[in-house]
Amino acid sequence: MLSEGYPLLRVCGECQIGKKTRVSHQLLQLVITTRVLELLHMDLMGPIQVESIAGRKYVFVCVDDFSRYTSVEFVKKTLEIFDVFKALATQIQREKEVNIVGIRSDHGRESENSRFQAFSDMEGIKH
Repeated sequence: MLSEGYPLLRVCGECQIGKKTRVSHQLLQLVITTRVLELLHMDLMGPIQVESIAGRKYVFVCVDDFSRYTSVEFVKKTLEIFDVFKALATQIQREKEVNIVGIRSDHGRESENSRFQAFSDMEGIKH
């Protein structure tokens, strides 16, 4: 809605060119999943400046690529991530009666350790 009494502004071509933006990164390839638990995306955020009442400073997020089912867990330390993921994986695999095929993460320290690798190998999960 235009305000009364003000002239309509025209933007010159040079201004339009100057405000153009480039794509700062390459677009990701489209991953097409055909069923639940075929691909889980997981990430850890934190430490968050304001901790929860229970003293938790980290947030662990896990999203199923197909269904967009999302699990969010708050933890005190990054060392707890493996146990949280193992419990989540066991729970959702039992509920859905299918196994997790693959995991996508930023390969942070919390998911790049021997316990996580051993569990992934035992369950047949690609990471």
